[in-house]
Amino acid sequence: MAIDTNQLLRFTTAGSVDDGKSTLIGRLLYDSKSIFEDQLAAVEVTSKRKGHEGVDLALFTDGLRDEREQGITIDVAYRYFTTPKRKFIIADTPGHIQYTRNMVTGASTANAALIIIDARHGVIEQTKRHAFIASLLQIPHIIVCVNKMDLVDFSEKVYDDIVAQFQEFSSKLYVKDIQFLPISALLGDNVVNRSDKMDWYQGAPLLYMLETIHIGSDLNKIDARFPVQTVLRPQSSEFVDYRGYAGRIASGIFRQGDGVTILPSGFTSTIKTIDTSAGQLKEAYAPMSVAITLEDDIDVSRGDMIVKNNNQPKPVQEFDAMICWFNSAEARPRTKYTIMHTSNEQKAMIKEVVYKIDINTYARNVDNKTLTMNDIARVKVRTTRPLMLDEYRDNRITGSFVLIDDASYETVAAGMIM
Repeated sequence: MAIDTNQLLRFTTAGSVDDGKSTLIGRLLYDSKSIFEDQLAAVEVTSKRKGHEGVDLALFTDGLRDEREQGITIDVAYRYFTTPKRKFIIADTPGHIQYTRNMVTGASTANAALIIIDARHGVIEQTKRHAFIASLLQIPHIIVCVNKMDLVDFSEKVYDDIVAQFQEFSSKLYVKDIQFLPISALLGDNVVNRSDKMDWYQGAPLLYMLETIHIGSDLNKIDARFPVQTVLRPQSSEFVDYRGYAGRIASGIFRQGDGVTILPSGFTSTIKTIDTSAGQLKEAYAPMSVAITLEDDIDVSRGDMIVKNNNQPKPVQEFDAMICWFNSAEARPRTKYTIMHTSNEQKAMIKEVVYKIDINTYARNVDNKTLTMNDIARVKVRTTRPLMLDEYRDNRITGSFVLIDDASYETVAAGMIM
């Protein structure tokens, strides 16, 4: 089957501190010749100044000077590269436990997750944490990279033991596809090219996996959802009677002549035109940005949602969700937050913490319900006005939200609707 060279694969990397995430991404960029000459020259100078004999590959993903000086990665570093077969966006997330929230952010749009394990240490708490988050975010593909094989003499037994450890706990998770491979990011074994030091491994190198992994659309093509971002009323004699509703299609397909319902009001109409800067379209689909006009003059505002008559989400004011708490301050019971769901902003509160997840055992803790930074919990949320929701497993766009603290304007949590 021919590979679509225009396909874009978004993948995230995750692992514990010093497992070699940044080095692995640097190796991918370096060996696939995706580094600009000025970038390479700058990294060579920095590597020499730090006393390294060769190029410090990790510096290709450590974008800030302070990060380089400290020798750590402290935020999500996004990198882009292209091969003749595919385009890629990488989210390199920190390994520290206190930055679990960064992985949630980096992995929220990923098609695949690379979980890196240090061959000397095997499966540890952070491995389980990152695998659980990948499962929670319903990332369809996980590639487990057992790194630093050069430090365990390229031992097949060490590799097989780690694979068995991972498979034992991951059987409890919902992941469609898990693949394993032994690598040495530092030396390049099985990253871009096959290793001649591990002839017992018969699989493909990492880059080949990334170039050929199936990218199924994470967009829902069935449920038509169009969150209205703004109402267009041009002050031009040419468009004197024009009233368009602009936004980005979250899912599904809209066509001229479709019968639609405006939520939460429940008013119905028919699509008159679908407009773009390039002209009118007969149909539009996710994730296109368009302006829709209706046959009837009805009240439509920002935050409303245009849907098909025969396929509607339920406008609800109370719902269950899994959230990751981002803030350094504890969640305050029944405190009002701003909830941002598609283009809809409302006041909301966490009505109840049902349980927290113990990442080590995946057990549900129903006794301690205090939410602190990086906690993952199931909660009940109540809003002041209805939101038009789908479950996250059905629709990543209309099934997710964030909570904003009204005093500090900080994002305190991200949630997935159950």
